[in-house]
Amino acid sequence: MKDFTKLADLASERLGGRVVDANDDFFAPKENLLKESKPVFIQGKYTARGKWMDGWETRRRRTPGHDWCIIRLGLPGIICGIVVDTSFFTGNFPERFSLEGCDLGERNQKGEKKKLQSAKISWVQIVPETALQGGSQNLFSVKNESCFTHLRLKIFPDGGVARLRVHGEAVPNAKLISRGEIDLVGVKNGGSVVVSSDQFYGEPRNLLMPYRAKNMGDGWETKRRRGPGHDWVILKLGVPGTTRRVELDTAHFKGNFPESCSLETCFAKDVTSADLRSESQPWTELLPRTQLKGNFRHVFRDLQDSQAATHVRFHIYPDGGVSRLRLFGRAESVVDESAQIDRLNRLSRTQARKALLDCCGSHRWAERIMKLMPFASLAGLLQAADELWKQLDREDWMEAFQHHPPIGGKRAKEKQSSTAKKWSTGEQSASQKASAEVLAALAAENQAYAEKFGYVFLICATGKTSEEILQSLRKRISNQPETEMNIAAEEQRKITRLRLEKLLKP
Repeated sequence: MKDFTKLADLASERLGGRVVDANDDFFAPKENLLKESKPVFIQGKYTARGKWMDGWETRRRRTPGHDWCIIRLGLPGIICGIVVDTSFFTGNFPERFSLEGCDLGERNQKGEKKKLQSAKISWVQIVPETALQGGSQNLFSVKNESCFTHLRLKIFPDGGVARLRVHGEAVPNAKLISRGEIDLVGVKNGGSVVVSSDQFYGEPRNLLMPYRAKNMGDGWETKRRRGPGHDWVILKLGVPGTTRRVELDTAHFKGNFPESCSLETCFAKDVTSADLRSESQPWTELLPRTQLKGNFRHVFRDLQDSQAATHVRFHIYPDGGVSRLRLFGRAESVVDESAQIDRLNRLSRTQARKALLDCCGSHRWAERIMKLMPFASLAGLLQAADELWKQLDREDWMEAFQHHPPIGGKRAKEKQSSTAKKWSTGEQSASQKASAEVLAALAAENQAYAEKFGYVFLICATGKTSEEILQSLRKRISNQPETEMNIAAEEQRKITRLRLEKLLKP
């Protein structure tokens, strides 16, 4: 699992995060929650209201209920994990907390506070009511693909929290990034760190921040290298694009800046950090090895012929520190999500039902999706699709399975539309190119699987070779029926998501 703390803090004050409102902050102000500095404790320091604490602290509750605080994220985005820091709150921390989010749309709206307290706002649960430890950094991974602009932190029943960190990836504004040159790797445009060779003194995510570094600690710095080799970091661009100009700042690094650097790019979607580090991954040189200066903002315009890229690999030789890296260029293609989801929202009920059944053959699933229409975003549709699928029973799952032909075959048990047939063919394209020997093995194993479990072998075949599919089939056929049913249902969920994305493409 990716360490979410390596991602940007979307609620950071320096990125524009603000505390909008709270029902109570008697002992310590709500604004402390988002302070950049680590919390501190000062022995013997008191205010007119009691002990001074570096955090948000409410009074002791004598009535039923709980306390809450509403936060505006500095960067709207997808949350991957949070840190609820209760440092120095030991006898006065909340027993439990929960976190909710909403998407209020455009920033700086008039009447923001009033809107956020309105009953019309639909708050989505991000973290359910969960126990906290006092005097600790409580880390919670989040699995929610929705984009949020605001959060509501609830504490039960009262108490103090020192800091709240909200780590995730910003969702770029499609209208803004389509207008001209942008920093393709900037955190504001969705850029993030994939993996680095070393980060002993400073986090590589600092490279992507939109503001100037305030000191050496506000950049990426590696330890002193005593052996051969050099340090590097792989960064994911917020949107695929072509780089025309590079800015590299070594501000504050004077006796510890790298001797030189180089840059490479690649275009690779749906890859892991291991894939990107593999020798088989092709990289294209963007900037050859170039000498650097200390405490200096470098601008490189004489770049190699650049093509559209999704990732950049930044090498520093042999080690040292860099405060900022910016890749200015144009987005290759910007998809307007509102236009995407409108394609579904505008369909008649008959058309919508047909389109949804092409994605997943369960009638109950399709009907429940239609009850939630219209959707505000693709992310909201995908989240609903996942949740509703998991709520169905075995019969509904079996109905969906019957709309898929066997791997290597062409005809499903239930009739498919021309669109569904086209998608099935594309998903199984690798297996269709298999040798006669592999095709025969797939057919035999498929038959044995169907006889044992009563339904077609299901796997999200996109990007998989016929040999990989055959290996999975042989492995899964030994599963117990209940285990295999759950695995097949998860594969159908993956297929459904991919098909919903295809459905909404221009």
